[in-house]
Amino acid sequence: MVRVVNIDHISVRVSDFARSKAFYGRLFDFLGFKVLDEYEDAIGWTNGKTRYWLEQADRKGRKHTFRIGDVGLHHYAFELRSRKDVDALQAFLKETGAKIVDPADEYYDDYYAVFFLDPDGMKLEGMKWGEKTRALQRKRALRRKR
Repeated sequence: MVRVVNIDHISVRVSDFARSKAFYGRLFDFLGFKVLDEYEDAIGWTNGKTRYWLEQADRKGRKHTFRIGDVGLHHYAFELRSRKDVDALQAFLKETGAKIVDPADEYYDDYYAVFFLDPDGMKLEGMKWGEKTRALQRKRALRRKR
């Protein structure tokens, strides 16, 4: 059976390449990504596992704005190391003036996230799940050892 072992990359078309490149450049620098490759109308970043590409939309594509609810990508989530990292991302987003649509909070049981928009209005997320559950499991394992 064929199995997917990872999502290799995502490629996003943007309306204003320079504006989006500046936004994502700051964001990815903060998140520890490095530029993988760059061309006149495209750039890719990587953290060694995930690759994220931006490309300039064509003339017809630039006339349409991104709208959550349309067919297509709803949002992209970056899994972070900890809830503290989610809070740090939110502080960074506020500092840079990014639009936060849902502030850092627990949105599901043991799922902590902040949701924000890129310059075209595409929804992005910084999240951490399972942190409380794993801490509780470690605590129970230590009790059993005693």
